[in-house]
Amino acid sequence: MDPFRLPRIPGLSDLVSLLQTQTEALASLPRTLTDLNGAVRELITATRTATAAITSAQRTAERLEALVEELEEPVRALRPGLVRVGRVLDDPVVDTLPETLRRLSDDLLPIVSGLRAAQSRVESVTGLLRLRRNEERD
Repeated sequence: MDPFRLPRIPGLSDLVSLLQTQTEALASLPRTLTDLNGAVRELITATRTATAAITSAQRTAERLEALVEELEEPVRALRPGLVRVGRVLDDPVVDTLPETLRRLSDDLLPIVSGLRAAQSRVESVTGLLRLRRNEERD
């Protein structure tokens, strides 16, 4: 036997191990508390940011609600007219309008152009007749 070695006492090594574990836990406690304190500070900052965002969202929602209230009555007043316009636009005749307008344009524009030319000629003939009549009076 080793003279410097203490005899083993049953349960003493378990007690020493338990005390060592407790001492290590107590030694790490300040660092754990510091980490916890930092986490609490971050939580406070996040809470303040969330509170500011919620306040801003609430103001925006109140403004939107005021706008909706302001616009609701005029929009409701437009409903009957919009329903009538919808019925007109649903009419199958509306689908034929572009083709009808094109045909009118193709058919009527040459006639209008011819009428303008004829009117211009009549005006010049009328002008000549007036000149002759004025010359004959003089």
